[in-house]
Amino acid sequence: MDYADIRLEKKDGVARITIDRPKVMNAFRGQTVEELIHAVSDAGWDRDIGVIVLTGAGDRAFCTGGDQSAHDGQYDGRGTIGMPIEQLHSVLREVPLPVIARVQGYAIGGGNVLATLCDLTIASEKAIFGQVGPKVGSVDPGWGTAYLASVVGEKRAREIWYLCRRYSAQQALQMGLCNAVVPHDQLDQEVDKWCAEILEKSPTAIAIAKSSFNAATDSIRGIGSLGFQALSLYYQTDESKEGVKAFMEKRRPEFRKRPK
Repeated sequence: MDYADIRLEKKDGVARITIDRPKVMNAFRGQTVEELIHAVSDAGWDRDIGVIVLTGAGDRAFCTGGDQSAHDGQYDGRGTIGMPIEQLHSVLREVPLPVIARVQGYAIGGGNVLATLCDLTIASEKAIFGQVGPKVGSVDPGWGTAYLASVVGEKRAREIWYLCRRYSAQQALQMGLCNAVVPHDQLDQEVDKWCAEILEKSPTAIAIAKSSFNAATDSIRGIGSLGFQALSLYYQTDESKEGVKAFMEKRRPEFRKRPK
């Protein structure tokens, strides 16, 4: 597969997948998601690869979720219609290799979900985490909510989604959203260190461990599937459309305004 939105590099047992859309802060469109699914699957079942690193191009953002400006017939600007985001979430969990999120900047919205779903997250001290869904008339009704609760706890997960605040790398570390925070200029060195340690370990033992970890939360897949079906109906409502319209017009949305 020829990639236009991402880069895949394999070297010394490590596969580095980079979302290469820095002009839109590495936001994804339908094509981006399809390429990510292919790349993660390609690397994940390559016997010469022992660990996958997922990151974004440039210094500003890891990923900021769905590209609100993308209207290419594959993506309606929010995250489910015509775009296999559920499949991407699943493949990150299904490949038998550890996936490390290298977060150098903003991990917002769908990007925050991707970082959460990766097995490990290593962040620059400049990284910013947070959700945006309810601010733009959207939500992730599967892994992004239910699984997040298993990572940071129910109270924190509800705070993240209900308030849509921004969290520093240190705050994310304290709540369990990431494993380590390092100075920005040491991020690649730290990621390389973690990769090297993983490559010293038994790949079969790690694959079994990953499957075992996943078993406790695999039921979320079914819940998410139902949720995304409901979400596709929600996106057709005036309330949801107001969120995107307000975002594009750079104003505060009026979700509670009802037609007379």
